[in-house]
Amino acid sequence: MSDDDKLIDLNAERAKRVHDLNDKRLNEVRQAFEQAMPLGKTKKKSKNKPKKR
Repeated sequence: MSDDDKLIDLNAERAKRVHDLNDKRLNEVRQAFEQAMPLGKTKKKSKNKPKKR
């Protein structure tokens, strides 16, 4: 049966499409969040102990 090569797994295609839509929505929310609250660069904490006075 040569038609088997042309068969499409509809469940797999739908899952891919839904996954792509969710990724698109997640990216939009992430971009909106970064605009509202931009992430500042984190300051490196010094590993040295504070000097005693």
